[in-house]
Amino acid sequence: MIDTLLRIYALIRKELLAILSDRKSRITVFVPPILQCLIFGYAASYDLNHVPYVILDLDHSAASQQFIATLDGSGYFDRVATLRQATEIAPQITNKRAVLAVVVERDFERQLMADRVAKIQVISDGRNTNTAGTAQGYVGTIAADFAQKWRQDNGRAAPYAVQVSSRAWYNPNLETRWDMIPSLIGTITMMMTMVLTAMSVAREREAGTFEQLLVTPYRPTEIMIGKALPCMLVGLVQATSILLVAQLWFRIPFAGSYFILYLNLIEFLAASVGIGLFISSISRNMQQAMIGTVVIMVPFMLLSGLTTPIMNMPDILQLFTYANPLRYAISMTRQIYLEGAGIIQLLPEMLALLVIAAATLPVAAWMFRNRLA
Repeated sequence: MIDTLLRIYALIRKELLAILSDRKSRITVFVPPILQCLIFGYAASYDLNHVPYVILDLDHSAASQQFIATLDGSGYFDRVATLRQATEIAPQITNKRAVLAVVVERDFERQLMADRVAKIQVISDGRNTNTAGTAQGYVGTIAADFAQKWRQDNGRAAPYAVQVSSRAWYNPNLETRWDMIPSLIGTITMMMTMVLTAMSVAREREAGTFEQLLVTPYRPTEIMIGKALPCMLVGLVQATSILLVAQLWFRIPFAGSYFILYLNLIEFLAASVGIGLFISSISRNMQQAMIGTVVIMVPFMLLSGLTTPIMNMPDILQLFTYANPLRYAISMTRQIYLEGAGIIQLLPEMLALLVIAAATLPVAAWMFRNRLA
C-alpha cells in the first residue's frame, strides 16, 4: 500500500515539474483562469439592461404616449427609432438595429376608457431566443404594471386593461435549439479545426519526425499549407455533419443557400487555421498546443454571442469581439440558416473575416518560418 502511494506521488511530482519547469506552461496554467473568471463575471450575464427597440404608435393618444414613456423610463429598453408605418419594422429587425418592435394598436386609449382590452403587439427577433423571450417578458411585466397604475389613476375597475400580443420572426415558437444548433456549426468547427491545426506540428515534434520533415525538399510555406488544408477539409466535414443533424434529426428548416453557407465557412476556417498555426508554431509539445487552444477558445466562445448577447457586455469587451472570428461565424450561420440572408446582407461579416484571415495567416507563416530556421 505504501509503495503504491509513493509511486503515485512520484508520478504527480514528475507531471508538476514538467508543467512548472517551462515558463510558457506556467503562464498558461495561472493566467488564463484569472482572465476567464473576469470574462465570465462581466460577459456571462443573462440580464437584459439595454434592449434596442422601435416603437410604432398607431393611436397617438395621451394613454399611448404614457405607455411609451413607461417603456423608455423602465431602464431596460433603449428606443432607437420611432416608426410611422408598419412596413418600417422589417428593416429594423432584419438588420439587427432593434431586438423588439412594439406596436400600440389603434383605439388604445378608447379601449381603456371603455374598460375593454387594449392591445399592444410585440414583434421580436427570434434568431436569439434568450434575448427575445426575456425582452418579451419585460414588456409584458411593464404593460401589466402600466395597466394597474392607469386603472388607479383613472378610477377604472377593469381587471386587465392591456393585452400584449407577441410574435417572433425567424423562430415562431422561440425554440432554443433553433438558435443554438445553427450556432454550433461555427463553434464546434472552429474548436476542432484549431485543435487539429495546433497539434499537427506539436505531434511530430514529440514523435521526433519533425526533423525528418525539415530535411525534405519542402519549403516552410508548403509545409504550412500542407498542414492547414487537411484541417480545413475536416472542418467542412464536421460542419456538414452538424448541418445534417439540424435538418434530419431536429427538423430545423434551412431557409438560406448552401453555396453561401459553405462560402462563408471556408472564409471562417481560413481565419481559424491561421490562429491554430500560430499556436502550433509556439508550442513545443502536444500539451502546450492543447492548453493554448483551450486558452483561446474559451474567451472566443464567451465573446461570440453564443449564449450571451454582445450588446449586454461592457463596451471594452464589445471592442474585443470585433477581432473574434467566431462572432461573425455565429452571426452568419444564424442569418443564413434561419433568415435566408444573401451575400449583400452578409457583406460586413464577410469583410471582417477577410481582414482577420489576412492578419492571422501571414503572422502564422512568419512565425512558422522563424521556428523552422
